[in-house]
Amino acid sequence: MSMIQLRNAAKHFKQLPHQLAAWDWLQERISKETLEQFAELYRADPVAKEPLPAAWLASALKIIKKWEGCRLEAYLCPAGVPTIGYGATRLANQAVRIGDKITQQEADQMLLHEVESLFAPGVFELLPLAKKWRGEQVAAIVSFAYNVGLGALKESTLRKRLLAGEEPNKVVIEELPRWNKGGGKVLEGLVNRRKDEVALFTGGALPKQQEPVRLRPTSPFSAKLTPHIAIGEFALYKEERRFAADYQIKTATELADFLEKVRAHFGGKPLIITSGYRPPFVNRTVGGASGSEHLYNAPDVGAVDFYIQGVDIYKVQEYCDKNWPHSVGYGAPKGFVHLGMRKGRPRVRWDY
Repeated sequence: MSMIQLRNAAKHFKQLPHQLAAWDWLQERISKETLEQFAELYRADPVAKEPLPAAWLASALKIIKKWEGCRLEAYLCPAGVPTIGYGATRLANQAVRIGDKITQQEADQMLLHEVESLFAPGVFELLPLAKKWRGEQVAAIVSFAYNVGLGALKESTLRKRLLAGEEPNKVVIEELPRWNKGGGKVLEGLVNRRKDEVALFTGGALPKQQEPVRLRPTSPFSAKLTPHIAIGEFALYKEERRFAADYQIKTATELADFLEKVRAHFGGKPLIITSGYRPPFVNRTVGGASGSEHLYNAPDVGAVDFYIQGVDIYKVQEYCDKNWPHSVGYGAPKGFVHLGMRKGRPRVRWDY
């Protein structure tokens, strides 16, 4: 158990019976000389003011209270854990037990302590850039962390994308709504909570959506399928490998969307495509299989081989194996990972 800070104990003193007993116990054990020195220091600046609360605190408490709700008698949460107040599972130094009761004042004080001493510091540690955010932005992520846990925030794509330098509003708009499930089911309460957190973070104004540019086989190689992946990369920037049909571009875009997730997971390092679309004559030239996914010869059929600069290829392969539901070829011994789809979108795995 960590050592208590007396200044924190004084800060949260509300003249509750257990707090009065603790102060009386401490007073009886402090010498007269120490108390006199304390009194001199304590009275030295009678006009000293209480420090102002952090800019994010009021907004964080408000949104957490709204969505957590408060129960003053212990109950079993959906996970079967005894819980009390605003989702607390511990009282003082022991776990909550069915039958425990608290006052509203105690519930509010417990929430304040959890937010100030655990969740806000945890957010600032995991996302140092949050120290430069507006108070409402910090509050939104503190609310999110209070709901899902700091461990989930640490492992989230949300955090990885923010640390990679992506635009915060865009990341929050795209990533927070994905955290809407409980027990594997989409829960309306979580859907609405995420909407509130996104609105708080963005100031309620979503960025203007530009009309998407429709890509064609004749589009310039520099045209983007996704923010970091150009259509030319699937052709290795060779005219003889240019896509021939619109459905091929649709398939490539789906693959590129997942490649963006892989890229973000590994810190935004450059992702290099070594093989994408292979027209039949190119496929024969390189010795590809007659039914290769690289032929893109039907809707929802396609593939890409790639690696990420400076990242262990086996770790990239492991991530794809766990997160891509279709075809993965274990090409790590040869320096690449094969990511693909075939008719019916089955889950397929093989070694080269």
